[in-house]
Order: sequence, then C-alpha cells, then structure tokens
Amino acid sequence: MTALFEDVIFGPIHSRRLGLSLGVNLLPLNCKLCSFECVYCECGWSTVGAKARFNKREDVRELLAVKLAEMVADGTPPDVITFAGNGEPTMHPDFAAIIDDTIALRDELCPSARISVLSNATMIDRESVRAALLKVDNNILKLDSAFDETVRLMNNPQGRYSVAATVENMMRFEGELIVQTMFLRGEINGVHVDNTCEVEIEAWLELLKEIAPKEVMIYSLDRDTPLETLEKVPVEELRAIAARVEAMGIKCMAAG
Repeated sequence: MTALFEDVIFGPIHSRRLGLSLGVNLLPLNCKLCSFECVYCECGWSTVGAKARFNKREDVRELLAVKLAEMVADGTPPDVITFAGNGEPTMHPDFAAIIDDTIALRDELCPSARISVLSNATMIDRESVRAALLKVDNNILKLDSAFDETVRLMNNPQGRYSVAATVENMMRFEGELIVQTMFLRGEINGVHVDNTCEVEIEAWLELLKEIAPKEVMIYSLDRDTPLETLEKVPVEELRAIAARVEAMGIKCMAAG
C-alpha cells in the first residue's frame, strides 16, 4: 500500500543505497506535489484538488536541528540527511536557502553526515537549484530512460520535458552528480514497457557517456506502487547492467 510521509523530518530509515538516512520532506504533508507522476512512486498518485502548502523554511530548520541533536545525544548520528518526501524537493521556493541551513546544521551537530537530494532533475535548468545541488554531497538525479516515449509512460512529466534537454542540463554539472535509474517492466496504459531491453540499455549507456557522472545508482521495485501491473527486475540483471556501466569507468551501485 502506497503512503505519504506524514512528517517534515522522518526516519531514520536504513536506505539500500545511502545507509542510516534521516529524511527531510519539504513537500505538503497532506498530498503529493511533484513535477512527475511516476507509475512506481511509493507516495501513490497526486491528490486532485488538494490544498498544497510547502513546509516553511523556519520549521524545517528547527525540526531538523532538534532531531539531529537527539540522534547525536543517543550516539546514533545519521549517515546521511536525505531530501525526499512527498514529491520533488527542488520545487520548494526556498530550496537553496534550506540547503544552506542544512549544511550549517550538519557542520555544527554531526559533521560526518552526508547530505543527499533525491531529485527527478526537472528543475535543474534553474541556476539557484543547480548551485544548491552542487553544494551537497550526493546530488542524485533521475534518468529512467534515453527515450521520451518511455519517460512519458514511466514518469509522466507534468509539463514540458525532454530527455535531450535534461541530459544537456546534467552535463552542466561537469561530473558532480549521481545518476539514478529505476529499471522495471510491465504494462502501463496498455503498453508493454521494459527499460532493461538492449535498445533501452544501449541508448542509456550512450547518455551516461555524455553526462559522465561520478556514480550511477540503479535499482528496481522494493515498495508498493500505485500501478499493480509492474514487475521487479531481478538483482542479477541489475548487476549485469551495472557491470556494463563500470566497464566505462563509472562507479555503479545496484540495489535489488
């Protein structure tokens, strides 16, 4: 069953990719607010007609400070502070300032923790967002396919989007980013989708060459999804894909 995150600060949880992760949700607590409507989103579908309010910068800073101090006092500081939650965090109008607040709190309270942002990369054409993402330790940007048609089916962008423009913007990070890709197969709107087929993988690998990220993270379904016709890709297949990425000299983590 899909579910929203009910708190501004949530967890910590043990992330498959990041370790002990303390989550930060900048998005509304009563609904999802995102520039994508991914068929595999653990938060479910967007709520039509819901009143959406971003969480205030001051509230995020105060609540994060309290939770970090508590975890440090308990001897269990997080490995990572992760911006995720009920949608796309970089949509927040104060995103850049919140990143600055978080870096200051991290440096003061638990300097060993890394800061991660999970983003669908739809806002990276904004200079303030790009500059903020370059300040964090793990700038993790989504690229699920090299083909617009597949992206429309898997991610359903809520506005103008093209893979070519996204890749161009990713290249502006000059390697200071992590590309994250969800692999799955199944029926979406009556169409069979499989972004693990050779045509998809070859095109995706070519884009990785252009982007030249410092790392790639690939994964498949692990939680409930709003669409029930999707299939998890076995970890053995993910590892085979990861090996092809690493053969290009790019670190790749596969999480089944």
